[in-house]
Amino acid sequence: MLINCVAYENGSRLSDLPVEEISDYLAKPDCFVWVALRDATPLELDQMREEFDLHELAVEDARHGHQRPKIEEYGDSLFVVMHLLELTKGEFNVGEVNVFVGRNYVLSVRNHSLQHFLGVRERCEREPQLLRQGSGFVLYALMDAVVDRYFPIMDRLESELEEIEEQIFAKSSARTNIEQLYDLKHKITRLKHAVAPLMESSGRLFGGRGPAVCANSREYFRDVHDHLARINASLDTLRDTIGTAIQVNLSMVTIEESEVNKRLAAWAGIFAIATAFAGIWGMNFKAMPELQWEYGYPMALVVISVVCVALYLRFKRAGWL
Repeated sequence: MLINCVAYENGSRLSDLPVEEISDYLAKPDCFVWVALRDATPLELDQMREEFDLHELAVEDARHGHQRPKIEEYGDSLFVVMHLLELTKGEFNVGEVNVFVGRNYVLSVRNHSLQHFLGVRERCEREPQLLRQGSGFVLYALMDAVVDRYFPIMDRLESELEEIEEQIFAKSSARTNIEQLYDLKHKITRLKHAVAPLMESSGRLFGGRGPAVCANSREYFRDVHDHLARINASLDTLRDTIGTAIQVNLSMVTIEESEVNKRLAAWAGIFAIATAFAGIWGMNFKAMPELQWEYGYPMALVVISVVCVALYLRFKRAGWL
């Protein structure tokens, strides 16, 4: 689906144009075309390939989707893949945006995501002095918008971790905590898969021999790289914290099991004494003096009770009961 197709000249918007006229505007000096597609069909991608003379391998990647975040060079053009992440009802929806960038064009193809970039276009049009830098600045604006949307997700994941940490020392919550920690670790891994590859690739846009289309905007790409590095470092910290939280939670489980074992051992000791006395006095030998004693049975019950109570109080003071 075509969202918009606009031509710009010297940082100013010229007009919306039909797809068939794209090649005409590309031939004009100081002019570039910015096209946005959503869930593009193979026919639309083929049409764009002809208009912009896109590399067939890049178009094939955009057609199949599910690509790893990356930045690839095809001659004087770039092909950029970024993941669009959305947290809805605690679950991740992973979309994708593919950006084709040339000297005088930008083509973005958004797939499986409700996030849009209308605000990015408005921002660029409000800053014609920056938009005058051409397609390189538009690529920066798109990347910056995608990366900025990772920060609220980071904040939400950190809040979830804090809530789980507050429950770690609550009794009978070990299983729930483990499930929540592993679910959170899975979400962090999904975000890590979106951030780390893009951070590695974006370093080429401003350092050393960068692509020609990014020559006028290298300091802006450095800023994007810094944001990605911050997010990546925070993700590593979160993963380490989750690992520690899991170990603490397992330790709490061991402590709770130890407390239960102590209680069972204490009660077993108490009943073992009663069983021992009952076993001794339950033997029917003729020579046993207690058998003929009038108060033998009540005395046996008293002795058993006194010993059991004494053991109970002893275990109670020791903290086993």
